[in-house]
Amino acid sequence: MMPLRLRLKRRLLMLKARSRHGDNSASAALTPVNGHELLEQLAALPISTWSYLWEPDVRHLGPMAQDFAATFGLGDDDRMINLIDANGVVMVGVQALYRRITDLEARIVALESSSQREA
Repeated sequence: MMPLRLRLKRRLLMLKARSRHGDNSASAALTPVNGHELLEQLAALPISTWSYLWEPDVRHLGPMAQDFAATFGLGDDDRMINLIDANGVVMVGVQALYRRITDLEARIVALESSSQREA
């Protein structure tokens, strides 16, 4: 059985992750994010599988908190990744990929149209 100290730490981590929100009425200093820059940062972020010392048989997948904090400058602690920050990074990354794909699709359509006119 896991020691009480580690069980309490695990519970605290879980509670902290669930306790954050992004409500407009509770937010300040909103700053737009450049999705293309964030996507480049996300692509360079080291991702690995790992286990907590207190759960050696349970594998997780993701970045180390220190790498995440150094890359994005988010959160209040470089030993934890707040889920709202992780979700925000993923959402902006998906938006940037969507824009990139729709731009590429438009270019393909234009090239195909140009090619058909020349033929």
